Amino acid sequence: MARPELSEYLHLASGKVRELYRIDDDHLLFVATDRISAFDYILDSEIPDKGRILTAMSVFFFNLVEAPNHLAGPPDDPRIPEAVLGRALVVRRLEMMPVECVARGYLTGSGLLDYQATGEVCGIPLPPGLVEASAFASPLFTPATKAEIGAHDENISFAKVIELVGPVRATQLRDRTLQIYVQAAEHALKNGIIIADTKFEFGVDANDNLVLADEVFTPDSSRYWPADGYRAGVVQQSFDKQFVRNWLTGPDSGWDRNGTEPPPALPDDVIAATRARYVEAYERISGLRFDDWIGPTA
Repeated sequence: MARPELSEYLHLASGKVRELYRIDDDHLLFVATDRISAFDYILDSEIPDKGRILTAMSVFFFNLVEAPNHLAGPPDDPRIPEAVLGRALVVRRLEMMPVECVARGYLTGSGLLDYQATGEVCGIPLPPGLVEASAFASPLFTPATKAEIGAHDENISFAKVIELVGPVRATQLRDRTLQIYVQAAEHALKNGIIIADTKFEFGVDANDNLVLADEVFTPDSSRYWPADGYRAGVVQQSFDKQFVRNWLTGPDSGWDRNGTEPPPALPDDVIAATRARYVEAYERISGLRFDDWIGPTA
């Protein structure tokens, strides 16, 4: 039986990295591209095989963690067109929650900026004296708003989540987020990688069940640090797109983050190094060879 053409599906939406298509009333085609975004811009450069890496990593973690998820078929599902095989998944249609669910095991990124300004992260008071990459005694639930493309997610308090979805669903989101993060972080640490933080999206199915959706624990949605080089107080080496952010804000790019111009294209060596980091993260955490993942290579 021949696979369908992508043009046979109705295109519903474009995100920074993904495209969404309608298969039928109950199922969607969730396609990851090789696009990369940073600082709320979609860069002109693409990272070869990035869509396949994100898909492979998500599938691995959907199968690892103990939480209902939106997958509605295997990575080689016959409903997936040949053109996007390996970087697309058939998923269930859900009513998505209006909150980015962020788990943080370490202080960095926007959490560090909030802490330096207020001594808190998302309304959670933290002890004095914490620095870049300080480890928390237990992970924090630090939710954020969902921003449109070109806008920035804003950290919010748990009280705001209650306003948005009600106390019962807010508690479910918090508890499920932390449970999934702890399970995955423990697995990754056994393989020499710290998952410093990550973000999830959840939806609700027709039976009102909370379902893990979108992508999970990819190098786009998570910060991965090599455990053997971890040291609090300094910016960590990483296996994620922080490498791209660092180049863009460093002296070689010539880009002013606070200006009005979009970021420049990435040089070939940064593109190759970013791909290599993504592949290494997948292989170290999953124990699988990326070359064995389905679909055409870039």
